[in-house]
Order: sequence, then C-alpha cells, then structure tokens
Amino acid sequence: MTEPTSRAPNPASKGQKRPEMKVRPTAPILPSANIQGNALTVVIAIMAFLACLTLGGVSMVRSTASSWESQISREITIQIKPDDGLDMDKALQQAREIALTFVGTKDGQIVDEAATARLLEPWLGAGLDIKELPVPRLVIVTIDESNPPDFEAMRALLKESIPQSSLDDHRTWVDRLVSMAHTTVMIGTGVLLLVFSAMVLTVVFATRGAMSGNRHIVEVLHFVGAEGSFVATEFQKHFLKISLKGSAIGSALAALFFMSAGFLQSRTLATPQTDQATALFGTFSVGALGYAGIFATMIVIALLTTFTARLTVMRTIYEIDTLRSDPTRADGLTN
Repeated sequence: MTEPTSRAPNPASKGQKRPEMKVRPTAPILPSANIQGNALTVVIAIMAFLACLTLGGVSMVRSTASSWESQISREITIQIKPDDGLDMDKALQQAREIALTFVGTKDGQIVDEAATARLLEPWLGAGLDIKELPVPRLVIVTIDESNPPDFEAMRALLKESIPQSSLDDHRTWVDRLVSMAHTTVMIGTGVLLLVFSAMVLTVVFATRGAMSGNRHIVEVLHFVGAEGSFVATEFQKHFLKISLKGSAIGSALAALFFMSAGFLQSRTLATPQTDQATALFGTFSVGALGYAGIFATMIVIALLTTFTARLTVMRTIYEIDTLRSDPTRADGLTN
C-alpha cells in the first residue's frame, strides 16, 4: 500500500495574502511636454507680457493725467503784462488781494523775479535779467475744487482794476487732459482686445493641431464609451497647465519690467532726462492695484485659454460624430 503523497502547503491556510496586482498608471491622452506645447507656452507668455504691459501703461497714463488734472484744477493763474508807467510790484499785490476777496480762493502766491527766470531758463538760458525783457509776471491762486470762485466776475474785476491783467482758469487744459485720458483708455482697451483675440485664435489652432495628431486615440476612446466631456476635460487640463505656465512667465516679466523701470527712475532723479520723462509719463510705478491687475490678467488668460480649448475639443468631437453618422461623407473622406 502506497503512502499518500504530501500536498503542497496552502498559503491561505497559514493566513498569508496573495500579492496584490499592481495597476499600471494610465498615461495622459496628450504628452505633458512636446514641441507644440512648448511653442504655445512661448506664444502665451509673449501675449501675456504684451497684455500686462498695455494694462500697466494705461494705468500709468491715467494716473498721470489724473494728477495733472488735479494740480491744474486746484490753481488759477493771473498774468500781468509789463507796461510803461505800471508799477509791477504794486499791480501784483493788488491782483492777489482782489483774487482773495472771492469766496472759494484759499491762497495767492506771487511768482518773484528769480522764480520767473528759472521758468524761462530752459529757453533763454541762465543769468537772465527779467527787468531787461517785457516778461509777464504771474500770481498763482489756490482755489477750493469743491467750491470754486466765480471766474467771470473775478476776470471782469481784474480787468477793470488792472487793464494789463488776464485770468487763466486752465479749463481748456483740463478738458484736453480728460479727453486724452479717455482716448488712451480706449486705445489700451483696443490693444488688449486684439491681444486676447490673437491668443484665442492661437489656442484654437493649437488645440485642433493636437486633436489632429491624436485623432485616432480620441476616436477609439470616444467610440468605446468615453464621453465627449471626458476627452474635453483631458485636453482642458493639458491646456490649463500650458496657459498657466505661459501667462505666469509673461506676467512676471511685465511686473519685473515695471519694477526695474521704477528702480532706475528713482536712481536717476534730479537729472534733466528723468525730470522730463517724469513730467510727461509720471513715475514708472503701477502700484499695488496695478500688480493686482497684472495677476488678474494672468488668471483671465489662463481661463480664456482653457475655455477656448474645451469648446474646440467639443466642436471637433461633434464633427467626428456627424461624420460617422453620415456614410456618404465618411466614404468620400476614406476614398
């Protein structure tokens, strides 16, 4: 009688667990880095830089125009032309007193001969003797912006008391500054719209290119049961990463540009070139609100790119479904 053969030990009987099966992670539909993605990142970075640069420039011009408008609207100028037999010092003092009698005026300052010479120095040079030239003298009157005086009555009284005097309330310059600010804002808005439109078109073509290169994969996934929203979400994630990277680079470069320009301007103060640039363009600083606008522009570009990519993918999938449902078109394309 043969002995029973020994059985192999059962791992389950000793409480051992079978090794778990490892599931290989699924690869994304689109590769994380390719030539198309890198090129699109560069394009979005350039457009984000231009958009932020335009936004910062518009903000600077608006701030400078507002500062000019505020300074001009706070003051009026009385000009007295020299004339034979006219006591200029007495006329200046009289004009100041007449202006201060009106409600809405705060203070009056007579521009002395030295200050007048400094005003003419850029055109006539240094060492100018005001008494040798028929140069008008000025009285600068500070007014209450919320309750300005009656300029017509003041002009008439000055003309009656001092015939050589004239009053300039700067309203013409204020209107021109307001018009310039509005025009600048309109131009900047138009440039921003052009940049965003070009970016949308670029994303549309890039998305269609990615769809064409991976069309067979999209078709297989779609016709084995993957919904169009799933495929669109995968493309959306891909382009969201690209747009965030590109817009962040472009926005950071724009912010660095304004910071560097402001730093260089602060290091070269009191020079003729910097003084002229500051008087014309203001300080090259966009402030906290400007940097917040740059950050908001980055987010808008990223969201706009993602939304455009999703719409493009859904449109392409709709075209695939339409093509498959029409045998005539499918045979024609196959042949």
